[in-house]
Amino acid sequence: MDLVFRARRTITSAGEVARAVGVRDGRIVAIEPIEAELDAHTVVELGEDAVLLPGLVDTHVHVNDPGRTEWEGFDTATRAAAAGGITTIIDMPLNSVPPTVDVDALAVKRRTAEGKVHVDVGFWGGIVPGNADQLRGLHDAGVFGFKCFLLHSGVDEFPHLQPAELADAMGHLAGFGALTIVHAEDSEAIDHAPSAHGERYRDFLASRPRGAENLAIAQVIETARRTDARVHILHLSSSDALPMIESARRDGVRITVETCPHYLSFTAEEIGDGATQFKCCPPIREAANRELLWRGLSDGAIDCVVSDHSPSTVELKRFDIGDFGVAWGGVSSLQLGLPAVWTQARQRGHTLVDVVRWMAERPAALVGMRRKGHIALGYDADFCVFAPDEAFVVDAERLHHRNPVTPYHGRPLAGVVRGTWLRGHEITGNRPHGQLLTRGDA
Repeated sequence: MDLVFRARRTITSAGEVARAVGVRDGRIVAIEPIEAELDAHTVVELGEDAVLLPGLVDTHVHVNDPGRTEWEGFDTATRAAAAGGITTIIDMPLNSVPPTVDVDALAVKRRTAEGKVHVDVGFWGGIVPGNADQLRGLHDAGVFGFKCFLLHSGVDEFPHLQPAELADAMGHLAGFGALTIVHAEDSEAIDHAPSAHGERYRDFLASRPRGAENLAIAQVIETARRTDARVHILHLSSSDALPMIESARRDGVRITVETCPHYLSFTAEEIGDGATQFKCCPPIREAANRELLWRGLSDGAIDCVVSDHSPSTVELKRFDIGDFGVAWGGVSSLQLGLPAVWTQARQRGHTLVDVVRWMAERPAALVGMRRKGHIALGYDADFCVFAPDEAFVVDAERLHHRNPVTPYHGRPLAGVVRGTWLRGHEITGNRPHGQLLTRGDA
């Protein structure tokens, strides 16, 4: 074999167990008791303080390349992902220029990424008014699904859909089994909320009320019910929506939902005046809401946890004036998702088996990846070596993100990623060997 891991703590479908894991030609070919005699060119033996996890899968990443590469870029984003134990990301169709709303733009995106990726990278397509004739072509070209907004996206080149346009698009995509993923906040509700302005976080929070999320999710549910489309709710922040999501599932609506580490880690009460590094949409809400999101994750109402890494330059966060109304909205956290979630999860009695389910298995299943997210025979040899009891304090300057701004700066976290392997090769950052994925090939 090319590589064997011997780990007293390995996360598999059997739970946390002692195993020897053998790799040949980039795939897992043996999972045996730890004492089994497996010969290999390279043997990695882990101590009791380290756990062998499958590489994580992050299906919600804004790489912003090409067009806004100064915000992030494929090289820095995938270095950060690897440093965080992530071996597969899917890039969002907006914040790059051009946005991925037609086949030509997808080709530009792939050419831009070629030779620069340290982890495997797939792509979402986008739904905007007027591009219905491009959706099947993007689907055939291998995007993993289609993203849309129900209110202004934050960038003018990716306009949002009206309710009738959403219904038309979902009906169209249902015809060939494509997944629709939705930024669900209601445009009219936001328009009638107080405007976002000034340094006080509570004023920004009032400008993005829970009701805007709840209304939009209700609309998505009923549209999915009518069209029989598969639909996924992005970055859930309002716990109020969980009962109707569960009710819809009982009725047979094919709906899944994600949340993000920042909604599970931070609370509105702790965000200080002018701290625009915390600004994101939908917003970080109150402590009671956070606990209900954790309950939803625990009981399966929430399917998975992904980053929604949405970086920008330091200047766009407007720390000079601290105004939440004009600062760019997005949390930069790609490298930190695993320790951020683990820090909170362990306090609530969860195990690494749970974290792997939320951050590897279910994201891979969401997008139909058949060889990612598990340590199992035939799967890609993607691994994260994680020290769950080691701690560190986040220093934004030492992260691999292009811009040193994150709400986690100065925050103590539990769990350190000691190494990441992609198809049996350790990711060192010296030579990119990630692949560009198409739907059905992973």
